[in-house]
Amino acid sequence: MDPTVIQTSLDAEAVAREQNNAAIIAALNKSGLSEVESSWELDVINDAEHGRWLATLGAEAIAELPYRFVGGRVVLLMTWVDPAYRNHRVATELVSRVLDEIRESGKKITIICPVVGEFIARNPEYTDLIDKVHPGSGA
Repeated sequence: MDPTVIQTSLDAEAVAREQNNAAIIAALNKSGLSEVESSWELDVINDAEHGRWLATLGAEAIAELPYRFVGGRVVLLMTWVDPAYRNHRVATELVSRVLDEIRESGKKITIICPVVGEFIARNPEYTDLIDKVHPGSGA
């Protein structure tokens, strides 16, 4: 394959990731639930087999936060929210529930995901979860 085509594809993926992160971070600014959102039954499930937490609405997965275990830490890789559900506090719910579950496990986190980093910056009560030796590029 032509190296120019490969680089263009990689550049396009990087731009898409940045746009995804920017959209989700912008949605973190939203506060309060609408009447529709407050009636949602949002579940957060640890899909350990595939190394990800899923936010589901009924049977539909609408968001995910993949992770890996490295040296006893939980490395949080990226947050994805279905565009139809952005600006509805889905990322906020997903990240807060994931961090609460990690806290209960007694593990520390390394943050690669800028969405998680921004969430913790806005919710400093989670700062103690960040591994001091390996905080990650998103911290």
